[in-house]
Amino acid sequence: MKKSKIIAITAVLGVAFCVNSILNTPADGAGTTPGTTDDPVVTKSYVDQQIQQALNGGSGGNTNPTNPTQPSQGADEVKNVALKPGKILIADAGTEFIVRSGNAVIYTEVSSGVADLTDGKDLLNGQAAPKNHLLSFPREGRGIQVKEGQTSNLIVMVRGGFTIK
Repeated sequence: MKKSKIIAITAVLGVAFCVNSILNTPADGAGTTPGTTDDPVVTKSYVDQQIQQALNGGSGGNTNPTNPTQPSQGADEVKNVALKPGKILIADAGTEFIVRSGNAVIYTEVSSGVADLTDGKDLLNGQAAPKNHLLSFPREGRGIQVKEGQTSNLIVMVRGGFTIK
């Protein structure tokens, strides 16, 4: 009986020693100072900025923020554009518009029109562009303009390249 107690006590002590050594082992990266190169701390805005720079080829953002008449750079980037009366927003091939406020009409120099993907129909030159409808411009030279007689700006969400003339 004495021998079995000694074996049991030895086994318990052995298990306790193993558990203690496992619990006292530092985790990977423990002991490093947060914010150093070994353990960097970054914010969401930093990550977003780095992603944007990578997408723009390292240019650091808008290539020409002061001139809104230049085509947009990112095909997936959505821009809100204010279009003044008398101006025409001309889309590049494949660009998409959504008129958010104001009254817009379709502008084309050819007989074919613009695809209204929301209603599934073509809109021809001079027809009203419905608000909150996704409009697709299959070719260059087509766009929208402020409806004649309206004095306020159009607000248009644009994805793709465009020019204001």
